[in-house]
Amino acid sequence: MSFLRRDPITGRWVINTDRTRDKYPSLIEMEELTKKEICPFCEGNETYTPSEVFALRNEGSEKDKPGWQVRVVPNISPALRVELELERRAELMYDLMNAVGAHEIIIETPEHVPNLADLEISQIQKVLEAYKQRILDLKKDKRFRSVAIFKNHGERVGSLRIKHTHSQLIALSITPKSLKEELKGAKEYFDYKERCVYCDIIRQELSTKKRIVATNPHFIALCPFASRFTHEVWILPKKHSVDFEQIDEELAGSLAGLLKEVLLRLKILLDDPPYNYILHTGPNRTHRRGGAWKTLDEDYHWHIEIMPCYTRIDGFEWGTGFYIDSTTPEKAAENLRKVKI
Repeated sequence: MSFLRRDPITGRWVINTDRTRDKYPSLIEMEELTKKEICPFCEGNETYTPSEVFALRNEGSEKDKPGWQVRVVPNISPALRVELELERRAELMYDLMNAVGAHEIIIETPEHVPNLADLEISQIQKVLEAYKQRILDLKKDKRFRSVAIFKNHGERVGSLRIKHTHSQLIALSITPKSLKEELKGAKEYFDYKERCVYCDIIRQELSTKKRIVATNPHFIALCPFASRFTHEVWILPKKHSVDFEQIDEELAGSLAGLLKEVLLRLKILLDDPPYNYILHTGPNRTHRRGGAWKTLDEDYHWHIEIMPCYTRIDGFEWGTGFYIDSTTPEKAAENLRKVKI
C-alpha cells in the first residue's frame, strides 16, 4: 500500500511506497529477461508487459499484439494506483492520504532503439501524440490535479535497465510543490507586469540570441539564464499556450523536429549523457476551490525542460536548494550551436 505524506514544514508531499521484491516478483522477472537479452518493450514481446491502456496501431492490428507504433502500459511497479479512494486523514499533527493516481510507461517505438534522439521525426511526433491523448484522458478524472510526463535516459538518472527508449507518466491527486512554486511565480510576474513571464523570456532571448540553441517557426530551444545544470535546455512554444494537450498536428511535427535536434546535439557534444526531461503543462482546472489559478490561461506557458546529468548533485545543492553550474548558459548554448548534425 502506498500513501502520500505531507511535510508540515515545507508543505511538500512525499509518496511513501512499499514496493518490495516479494510483493512484486515481476520486477525480478524483468531483470532476468534483460540478462537473457529479451526486451519486454520490443514488438512481439507484448505478453511480458501489463495490458496496454493506449496504443497507436496499424489498421487491423489487435490490442496487446504486434502492429503498434507507440504503446502505453501501466508501470509494472506503480508508485500510485487509480483504483484507490483519496481518504484524506490526519495522524495527530500530520496529513496523509492514499496514493491515488496513474503511473504509466510510454514505449516510444516497437524497434529496439535506446535513445529517443535516434528515432525519425515522424516517430517522435507519434510519441508526442501519445502524450497528448493520455493527458486528455486522465484530466477527465477530477481527482487528478496534475499530470507529469518525464523521461529518464541512462541508469544514472533512474532509468530502467531496459535499453529501449521509453518515458513515464504520473497523474497526481495533488499539485507538486515545485509546480506550485512555478505557477505562483508566473502569476506574480503577470500580476505585476500583465504579461506572461515565459513570453517575455522568449522575446528577450530572440532579441539577444546569446542563449538560443535552435529555433524553428513555432518553437525555441534555449539555455535558461539561471541554468541549474550544465547544458540544461528548455523548449517553449513561441506562441503563448498553457496546455500541451492542445497542440495540433502541425505544431507536434514542428516540436518533434526541434526535440530531436536538441537531443542529438546533446548526444554528440556530451557523448550520450544521461539526462532527464519533464513536460511542464498546466494543471487540471476542474473542481478547484475558490477559483484557484484564475489567471492561469494568461500567465502560464507549457514547456519541456531537458537536464543532462553527467555531474552529481552534492550535499550543498541538496541541503540549500542552490545549484552550482560549471558552464555558463551562454557558453553552453554556443557549444550546442556548434555541433554538426
